[in-house]
Amino acid sequence: MMEKILLGVLCLLDWVVLSTCLLPQYHFVNQLLNWTEAQTYCRQKHTDLATILNSEHQNQLIDTLTSAGHSSEVWIGLFSEIHWKWSDGYNGSGADYRDWQTNQPAFSQEDELCTAFHHRGEWYDASCSEDHQFVCYNGSPLDPEFVYVNTAMSWSNAQIYCKENFTDLATIKNDTENQQVHSLIPKDDHAWIGLYRDPYLLWSDGNSVLFTNWKYIINMIGSMTVICGATSTQISGRWQFLPCETRLPFVCYDIPEMKKQLVRLRLQADGSVDLNDPVLRERIMKKLQNKLQENGVSGVTLKWREQPDGKVFKKEKKEL
Repeated sequence: MMEKILLGVLCLLDWVVLSTCLLPQYHFVNQLLNWTEAQTYCRQKHTDLATILNSEHQNQLIDTLTSAGHSSEVWIGLFSEIHWKWSDGYNGSGADYRDWQTNQPAFSQEDELCTAFHHRGEWYDASCSEDHQFVCYNGSPLDPEFVYVNTAMSWSNAQIYCKENFTDLATIKNDTENQQVHSLIPKDDHAWIGLYRDPYLLWSDGNSVLFTNWKYIINMIGSMTVICGATSTQISGRWQFLPCETRLPFVCYDIPEMKKQLVRLRLQADGSVDLNDPVLRERIMKKLQNKLQENGVSGVTLKWREQPDGKVFKKEKKEL
């Protein structure tokens, strides 16, 4: 019976409209600061650098910039930490060896987090979902025997194949090993190697990045370990990354004054179920909170409104 009641709560939420989600208040600041300085300013004067959690927030930010008459880049609270690592977990001597092409890595797509070896002998970052041939190795990272696999797969499938049939995707620690791998790759082919990074995208205020609004644009990473988010009305409010030391105006946000709203729930249950049971009430509350999160609603605290006798639910009297 409990599960039937919880199902009823979810069905009820399909038509109950909760309007307690308040839009953030954005503030354009026309001072040229680097990202860290802008973050400090926003935390001192407001809540933080602008966080954008959904399309409503995005439109609100564009309206703020349009009203200010500003069209070029501004800092927002988005940032990404760049930590390249090897598929086999190797972090010993030579783990930081790189042979990037000129102007690489250059993050330009959401899943451009994996590394491919160009037939000319240099590396570039590529979308992990692309299908390429790949290079595995046998033995240990300190004494590898490289093997070229002439079957195109995504990076993750290539990684699985290498682990099942060899040791792992290729870890390359120096120029000698780089030349060995280069000699295996046919002309005009591109091959996955084991270098990759996690997206590690966050907002300055600690929120995870679930909603995204990327601009297809080259974001030069180079040897940077952190890249910072910017936007502008010139690119319709879409996001890009810039070196964090760039000096730009920026947008802060404030959390609006909290408002309370009463939402009534009517549930059906047979006489054997006590809706005021603390365990059942907690489960219903958890379902409500999960449903809000699934619909992109944040910044809302739900609380039961207790009656003088401490109960939340009361039976309705049947009409005669």
